[in-house]
Amino acid sequence: MSASNISDDSLTATLFLTGIPGLEWAHIWIAFPFISGNHPPMCLVALAGNAALILVIAMDKALHAPMYLFLCLLLLTDLALSSITVPKMLAILWLHAGEISFGGCLAQMFFVHSSYAVESSILLAMAFDRYVAICNPLRYTVILNHTVIGRIGLVGILRSVAVVSPFIFLLRRLPYCQHHVMAHTYCKHMGIARLACANITVNIVYGLTVALLAMGLDSILITISYGFILQAVFCLPSRDAQHKALRTCSSHLGVILIFYIPAFFSFLTHRFGQHRVPKHVHIFLANLYVLVPPVLNPIIYRARTKEIRGRLIRLLHLRKISL
Repeated sequence: MSASNISDDSLTATLFLTGIPGLEWAHIWIAFPFISGNHPPMCLVALAGNAALILVIAMDKALHAPMYLFLCLLLLTDLALSSITVPKMLAILWLHAGEISFGGCLAQMFFVHSSYAVESSILLAMAFDRYVAICNPLRYTVILNHTVIGRIGLVGILRSVAVVSPFIFLLRRLPYCQHHVMAHTYCKHMGIARLACANITVNIVYGLTVALLAMGLDSILITISYGFILQAVFCLPSRDAQHKALRTCSSHLGVILIFYIPAFFSFLTHRFGQHRVPKHVHIFLANLYVLVPPVLNPIIYRARTKEIRGRLIRLLHLRKISL
């Protein structure tokens, strides 16, 4: 029998996602803030907040500057990530509906990791945008015109697809020996790979390589960009000019911290701290990793960016008058 036939025969037809192990009794309460309660549900806050900012940026030509176009790409990625993970997550936590086909799990895994990679690319592009705006302001709109922004977005998508696609082939080649229960609320590469009854060294090495060459390299380049930005800012003649320049970067820095701190914590504990960090803590934080950025990113930019805050208030006021 050929190797391909062995792999095909040993692939499990369905997987079962169990949610957060050790906290099964609390699943209904963990899901509660996402769908009910005295305050607006988190999933609706994420959807409404991202959609509102995308609408404001799309409708107002004054906000078609590079900074806001990159923000629009970031919000679209957040919407995609929420749409991919939240419905199944709620079905598992609220309805105990954890069954998913192997192909569906691979598809979710692909889009989740692709969204992470795209978001990392966009954050790097936004760091470059701030670098050009502060260090070379006279050529800002020439360097970052709409064509360049479109190409940056396309390169980010193509890069994510190129580095994540091999995960599918690496997982399909493994035998699973009818192992089909995965302790998680959504499908991840290493979560699926650990179900295999074979050596997964290739999966571990490639996953580590992707993390270091994609998100790791992006974070290093972002740090270098902000090194040049801070150098330029502190060379400005007045304190007011320095404060104004730093304020333009504060929203982006907040988004970077929200994205990269949980990402690196999840990555490092998954590979090096499995026996030190309780599994339910790791999975709970992994859930927050896909839920918190889509909720907080619109709030950060709405609160810290005067132009967006003003346009959003005007849009809401016009809708209230029309009603």
